[in-house]
Amino acid sequence: MLIVPEREIAALMTRDAAFDAVESVFAAMAARDAYNFPVIREAIGHEDALYGFKGGFDKTGMTLGLKAGGYWPNNLEKHGHINHQSTIFLFDPDTGMVRAMVGGNLLTALRTAAASSVSIKHLARKDAKVMGMVGAGHQATFQLRAALEQRQFEKVIGWNYHPEMLPNIEKIANEAGLPFEAVELEGMTEADVVISITSTFAPTIMADHIAPGTHIACMGTDTKGKQEVEAALLARSTVFTDEVAQSISIGEAQHAVGSGLIRESDVHQLGAVINGTHKGRTSDDEITLFDGTGVGLQDLAVAASVVDLAVKNGVAIEVDF
Repeated sequence: MLIVPEREIAALMTRDAAFDAVESVFAAMAARDAYNFPVIREAIGHEDALYGFKGGFDKTGMTLGLKAGGYWPNNLEKHGHINHQSTIFLFDPDTGMVRAMVGGNLLTALRTAAASSVSIKHLARKDAKVMGMVGAGHQATFQLRAALEQRQFEKVIGWNYHPEMLPNIEKIANEAGLPFEAVELEGMTEADVVISITSTFAPTIMADHIAPGTHIACMGTDTKGKQEVEAALLARSTVFTDEVAQSISIGEAQHAVGSGLIRESDVHQLGAVINGTHKGRTSDDEITLFDGTGVGLQDLAVAASVVDLAVKNGVAIEVDF
């Protein structure tokens, strides 16, 4: 078995590699060449933590495995660790034998950012100029870096529940040579693209916070009960997702479908746009919404890529198991 420790990931995995891996997986899912297993995600009754498993099998990339991990909201304050913790396990699809164990923290951040970035590439207006961020935590910095590579943005605006954290994303905007402005949520109507990356159980973004023609990527809802945006916004939007079954059960669409505002058939796979079997955006006034629930296949794809790089660079640890 190969081990790729968390400490090695940053020197191995790039945003471009993560983007390519995630885009390919979404395409394979839409072509039914890859599928995710049912997600297990539970509150464990300790440290307010959510813990679970995501897995799947990609026949195109021949990757089989799972990610174990979750969200410990007290980690940073109590222990100095990031709140999201995970480990990815890969298995040989021909034999079932374990192939690799890979640190999943940075890979999760990179693959989550890659997913919203893929959605911007395929769904945002080509002339998008203003980038909006709702959320300014650890993951938001990865989201913004990846998003800014997809269009010729001229400005970044941001809002966060804790305004003192906004310098996290202001720094990323400034590194890209862009001005940053803190706004109220009503000010998000200025944005052409919005990424929401919060961990809430009540909607933050209302339907009237999003202007016609905007692309919004909702990246924080991955558990039953979570909700970042008002359900009415999905009814105003053309809705895309990574995995329809997850979107309607643990993703943002769970609320809109549950309240009868949209149907399951109104939720489309982003991979279908990538493959050309769905037309995607059809007008400059259309609101497109990507519900990024986070699928196990994303994790497996980036983990398989980083294992290959670790072997090539001689940093993979081999152990008998």
